[in-house]
Amino acid sequence: MFRKNLKKDPELFQNVAEGLRRLYRTKLFPLEDTYRFHDFHSPALEDADFDNKPMVLLVGQYSTGKTTFIRHLMEQDFPGMRIGPEPTTDCFISVMHGEQEGVIPGNALVVDPKKPFRKLNAFGNAFLNRFMCAQLPNPVLESISIIDTPGILSGEKQRISRGYDFAAVLEWFAERVDRIILLFDAHKLDISDEFSEVIRALKNHEDKMRVVLNKADQISTQQLMRVYGALMWSLGKIINTPEVVRVYIGSFWAQPLLVPDNRKLFEAEEMDLFLDIQSLPRNASLRKLNDLIKRARLAKVQAYIISSLKKEMPSVFGKDSKKKELIANLGEIYVKIEKEHQISPGDFPNLAKMQELLNGQDFTKFAVLKPKLLEAVEDMLANDIARLMAMVRQEEASVPNQSVKGGAFEGTMSGPFGHGYGEGASEGIDELDWVVGRDKPTYDEIFYTLSPINGKVSGAAAKKEMLKSKLPNTVLGKIWKLADVDKDGLLDDEEFALANHLIKVKLEGHELPPSLPEHLVPPSKRGTVQPE
Repeated sequence: MFRKNLKKDPELFQNVAEGLRRLYRTKLFPLEDTYRFHDFHSPALEDADFDNKPMVLLVGQYSTGKTTFIRHLMEQDFPGMRIGPEPTTDCFISVMHGEQEGVIPGNALVVDPKKPFRKLNAFGNAFLNRFMCAQLPNPVLESISIIDTPGILSGEKQRISRGYDFAAVLEWFAERVDRIILLFDAHKLDISDEFSEVIRALKNHEDKMRVVLNKADQISTQQLMRVYGALMWSLGKIINTPEVVRVYIGSFWAQPLLVPDNRKLFEAEEMDLFLDIQSLPRNASLRKLNDLIKRARLAKVQAYIISSLKKEMPSVFGKDSKKKELIANLGEIYVKIEKEHQISPGDFPNLAKMQELLNGQDFTKFAVLKPKLLEAVEDMLANDIARLMAMVRQEEASVPNQSVKGGAFEGTMSGPFGHGYGEGASEGIDELDWVVGRDKPTYDEIFYTLSPINGKVSGAAAKKEMLKSKLPNTVLGKIWKLADVDKDGLLDDEEFALANHLIKVKLEGHELPPSLPEHLVPPSKRGTVQPE
């Protein structure tokens, strides 16, 4: 048990992880323990929960490409990996970094204090026999860990019991991971009853959720649009929130595209997903802080519910009948607590689930409301968390380049196959001739209609021509700044051609560069004027 040590003085922390650990032990855990939070919601947090690397949880029906996705990210096989069209992965596999390649079985994993899995012991042998850790030296795993899950079943297969509460296990992982990736197969889009149940179980973690529509290269553009629309409609019905979950479309494996029509879309989507995953180490402390705040809010509500039930219980006779009555009227108790303590309805636990769990509890052993415990948590939320938030920003600033490296992440960084290479403002980057020169004769015809004086046109004359593009003034102003290389407030024929080239770049849907790249500097200005 943790020491119940409630301090009034401000706490001093060496780092965010240590601060979170101490706040949890001294202020939040006593409240959780007193009001049986761990019996109703989530096991107590361990030291490893505050120190572990960011984790990515992959969830999807069988044959949606979960294991292949991990293989694609790491560019390496991992122990215990099986890939096939049938339900191959029948285990939860935690893929983590280790100096030696090997497998740790579930029963050994849950007694290792350095791993954040000790509380999974509660799910019993049926689950532990289906849980293992694959360790291997891989640069991607130096920054993140990845959880591969059994393929979610569909049709008749989903009626076969797994022997453990699959949705509850996923919910346990969802509370502790940094990113949840739901994979769907564009070629055979289907959301089974079990998958719907799983998505609903993850409902409180929408902020961590991303959706991947995989194998999108197997269908045509027209079919892809229909599949994407059907997926969004189905998810909207299940998640039942006005916010739209981010969906990444692509083919996440290292094989040739079957239908290459959407190659540029797939490349852009993969780049966005990779950037999202790469940001996880940088945002890990903030995620843990956010999760602790969510946990503290739920623990406060739990304290009010349990103490309200205790208060209503008779001291001698009619305990059983009163217990049944209180469980049946739990919704009214929720409303009463909501009004009395100004708590948002969204902070309350699921009513039906709470009623089910209360059936097996002895109400007479519940604790009465202890204001000091609640004050400690209020103080933590009001003061300590604010100071930790400032420390998060300091830690981020001191280690600016925290991101996932290695594997597939290296292939998109630089060189001719980097995203956007040779496109937009980067067109002509590795050519000897000035790329603007290709269309300069056309631009020169326009230039000489503007009556240049001493080989240059004024800003007013250039503006009239540039406005024909219908681009906003803010964009045209930036183009002018980039094109007026010698900063004399006038444009010569090369600078005018450059301005028109940048207008074309913007009209084709590309972004303007923050400063003029060397390959776009007009030949006559090279060596005399340094680009900004």
